[in-house]
Amino acid sequence: MLELLVRCETWCGQMRNFLGSRALPNFIYHRPTNMEEALWLLKNLKGECKIIAGCTDFIPAIRRGAWSFSDGLNVIDIKGIKELSLIAKEGERIRIGAATKLSEIVRSPTIRKHALVLAEAVREMGSLQVRNFGTVGGNLCTASPAADTAPPFLVLDAKVKVKGIGKEEIVPLTKFFVGPGETILGSREILTEIQFPAMKPDEQHCWIKMGRRNGFTLSVISLATRVKVKDGVFDTVRIALGAVAPTPMRATEAEGYLIGKEKSAHVINEGCKIVAREVKPISDVRASSEYRKDMAYVLTKRALMAGLK
Repeated sequence: MLELLVRCETWCGQMRNFLGSRALPNFIYHRPTNMEEALWLLKNLKGECKIIAGCTDFIPAIRRGAWSFSDGLNVIDIKGIKELSLIAKEGERIRIGAATKLSEIVRSPTIRKHALVLAEAVREMGSLQVRNFGTVGGNLCTASPAADTAPPFLVLDAKVKVKGIGKEEIVPLTKFFVGPGETILGSREILTEIQFPAMKPDEQHCWIKMGRRNGFTLSVISLATRVKVKDGVFDTVRIALGAVAPTPMRATEAEGYLIGKEKSAHVINEGCKIVAREVKPISDVRASSEYRKDMAYVLTKRALMAGLK
């Protein structure tokens, strides 16, 4: 395994001069080629470990002081692991490897046919350059309340596969996020895959993102829905929102109210009121909590009505 170790002291010194006081620590860079090597590193390396892939969040987070690491950090780059870069349909299940680039999701015929709500959300994320480097697993693991892949995955009833030393488990995405920037992942665990059922032809979806400008922006609020109406009655309802709570969230109370009820303006209006009560937004530089609550109601109503044409 010695060939996996590449010391980066010189490069880090150059970056320290460029970044100033919030510089990258002196770290040891590892690039495993398969999961067996990655798990060997996690088991045998001493000291702190950080998993990276696209690395579009790693350096910016250090620069702004959101993340801090000591010298000697072990950086494990998993983007070279082929089994973590895939989009596959197996029966009625879709599998996406955690190291799959965002741009590959936008282009994928499989995703566009069976999970278009996800492709529409990813298409609006960052710039083309960011989508060409950023990974779907990285967006989830950063655990931003405004993570744009989270609401689509939540309405798709997605689950994530987590691997660690002598451990493998599949966890509903609803249980993956713990708080802002926090997930259930341990320091020696890797998110390897996201999986979900393919959308059915009679299901409708909607994706809406509000930002302070049209492109390259964090969400002020985002919303995804998946709806099926049968014989004039809500048969399936999934509503998920971003940037309105400590974590991306499902509006489960509103979903429960709507399912089984007649499709009508009154029912939709009451369901949207419940959504506005469920969200727990904060006020920040992008929007006030009151505005986000109002928009949770407005966007949910817009999405449900759009899906019922």
